[in-house]
Amino acid sequence: MKELVKTSELIHGAKTVYRNLTPAQLVEMAVARKEGILTSNGALCVTTGKYTGRSPNDKFIVDAPSAHSDIAWGSNKAFSVDRFDQLYNRMIAYAQNRELFIFDGFAGADPGSRIGVRFINEFAWQNLFVHQLFVRPQTGQTTDADCTVVCLPGFKANPDIDGTHSEGFIVLNLEQNIVLIGGTHYAGEMKKSIFTVMNYKLPKKGILSMHCAANTNANGDSVLFFGLSGTGKTTLSADPTRKLIGDDEHGWSDNGIFNIEGGCYAKCIHLSKETEPQIWDAIKFGTVLENVSVHPESRIPDYDNSGITENTRAAYPIHHIPDAVIPSVAGHPKTIIFLTADAFGVLPPIAKLTTVQAMYQFLSGYTSKLAGTERGVTKPEATFSACFGAPFLPLSPLAYANLLGEKLAKYKTNVFLVNTGWSGGPYGVGQRIKLAYTRAMVSAAIEGQLDSADWALDPVFNIYIPTACPGVPSDVLNPRNTWADKAAYDTQARQLVQLFIKNFAKFEGGISAEVKAAGPKIQ
Repeated sequence: MKELVKTSELIHGAKTVYRNLTPAQLVEMAVARKEGILTSNGALCVTTGKYTGRSPNDKFIVDAPSAHSDIAWGSNKAFSVDRFDQLYNRMIAYAQNRELFIFDGFAGADPGSRIGVRFINEFAWQNLFVHQLFVRPQTGQTTDADCTVVCLPGFKANPDIDGTHSEGFIVLNLEQNIVLIGGTHYAGEMKKSIFTVMNYKLPKKGILSMHCAANTNANGDSVLFFGLSGTGKTTLSADPTRKLIGDDEHGWSDNGIFNIEGGCYAKCIHLSKETEPQIWDAIKFGTVLENVSVHPESRIPDYDNSGITENTRAAYPIHHIPDAVIPSVAGHPKTIIFLTADAFGVLPPIAKLTTVQAMYQFLSGYTSKLAGTERGVTKPEATFSACFGAPFLPLSPLAYANLLGEKLAKYKTNVFLVNTGWSGGPYGVGQRIKLAYTRAMVSAAIEGQLDSADWALDPVFNIYIPTACPGVPSDVLNPRNTWADKAAYDTQARQLVQLFIKNFAKFEGGISAEVKAAGPKIQ
């Protein structure tokens, strides 16, 4: 279904509607409207108030007749059709005589799999955000809105009237193809709402939608990097020796992989030119900086300052990365990297997975929520997020895992589990694994340097770890060796295994015994 006709009520009641302005025009208007300031590197810096990360407890899916049987309601919160209509009508009233900004573009770099998206924004800076984050039409190219996002942060919900949990809300109507966002200024909600829509639409076509980054080399050998926010997708995929396809969201069809977006949304806490030169250089005019502290006189960003939030962000178009693949499509992946940030400090820094082990780890989606990525998260918390993206999955995780298993078997893709978290102890005791070591391990996996390696079974986690890897000290490869107190390691490892087993119990009855047996073991 195309965009509802009733969205025109919101537009027609506005004081002024600005359609598809250029980045320069949007920056100019954002500064004039005091929405943000220009920094010394040319980026537009904004703050988002008390919402400095996603708010998953405020996200709902409308329980519409055509979508009801498809949605995994156990992990998605229902919102009634009547409540949706009432909320939308209140937003129409709020928008009367206000200035609105419209961006028309696409979600999906593959013309055969994309959808047309329209964003209706209250703020110029948020319209710049979506202009840079989604696929921009070419000159003269027309777009039809298959999905419309209405984002009015100044409109605050009343839970007693609207049926929300707080003043902030993200409500997806997958039958009418409309998303309503209000109360929160955090722009990442717009990005992730479209990803949720694509996670609903693409699997129905046999296309695996994936929360992952992707890059390729000169030979077209593509690599996928799965992982939750803060695990290293953007950092590791922005490799100067390879070409970036995308940093966060992709689809895998019979034709290969494609970026769902047209830009990057990089974490920039502690960003430096030395460790992440591509991201550093991408932050220039047209980039949106969220919640980054800026020197009041020099306007120089202070990326080490977490005074506002740990979840500081930079949003920029993919062409800000040198040699990025445009259009962002590539062949079937030769290698997949599952990234996890283990707060227990017991997972090996790299392990190779069989297809069934990959399906187990994919369904488990173990990592640690890092500070600032969600409201209320101030230190790493161990968590399981199915398919490394549970908050964005409207369907059962089994639908995505089965699609992954089919594609791994069909295209003979190698899968590795890489821990970018802690070593030598848990969070607060051990140290985060050095980025240089992680880069060396990822490079060895991608370039085939581990193909002839000797592998040892980790009896606890039931996965194989290499005994040697170029550029990495051998004792780092076995996490138990990095702990001064081996008994403490064993205790922490058993605790994590128990969490794996408890979490995976919810998939019993829907997954094969072979996949279940591929998980960690109680010793």
